[in-house]
Amino acid sequence: MLSIVIPDYKDPYLWKTVESLLNNSQWEIEIVVVVDGCELVSKLPEDKRIKIVHLGANRWMRWAINAGVLVSKGDFIMRVDEHQTFGKWYDVILTKDCKENWIVTPRRFFLDPVKWEVMDIQPVDYCDLIIMGDQEERKFTGLTNSKVAEERKDIMIDETFAMQGSCWVMRRSWWDKVIWELQTEWYWPLIQDSHEMVFKTWKAWGKLMVNKKTWHAHKHRSFKRTHNNWTKENPAHCDAWFKYALDMWENYYNELKKEGKIKYE
Repeated sequence: MLSIVIPDYKDPYLWKTVESLLNNSQWEIEIVVVVDGCELVSKLPEDKRIKIVHLGANRWMRWAINAGVLVSKGDFIMRVDEHQTFGKWYDVILTKDCKENWIVTPRRFFLDPVKWEVMDIQPVDYCDLIIMGDQEERKFTGLTNSKVAEERKDIMIDETFAMQGSCWVMRRSWWDKVIWELQTEWYWPLIQDSHEMVFKTWKAWGKLMVNKKTWHAHKHRSFKRTHNNWTKENPAHCDAWFKYALDMWENYYNELKKEGKIKYE
């Protein structure tokens, strides 16, 4: 079974995301919606495959993902955002070729959530992991590599080095053994989770892979976000959170770069 964890904070497109997951699945799935200290603003379908978990307070994304994984039952875990749509049979395609030591992300398109249509923008397959910003605001980020995407367009399952983090699949055994949980102190609560997981995976001799046989479309950044960034409860920007990730992983990142282990052949 595939367990799909969706952290939610007052997102009006949650119900469409859940419908897309249900309608495009072929395998046995469960959908765990983790309501992050708020009320649901979407009316979800009445379906026994949906499980709703309410956090007692707004604890942000990392706590929500950990809680969803904890109560889920599948042999595979999938994490998605609450404003996405998915390709047909995404569940079977993403799990069929998922090796024990892989995190797999599908090809990423961009979604117009108002029209609920995939936008006519080049999809993302490959990302380089880089450190960007000046000395005051340095951070890990994934940079789209369109050149590699064209060169390797016929390779349908391939290694990549960064992902957005909005959609991934792994075996539960890998989560339990390697990821264990997303750290809930010192990291930015809404970002850097994908980098944390990828570094942990590399440390354990695993890989981050892109599967181009299926896809997801994520709400384009030009549309309004619904989480509580830039509020008193979540200022959403703190250099210390970015610095912590760099303190944790920058030396290891530089070692991998020096050894040529995080570049495309």
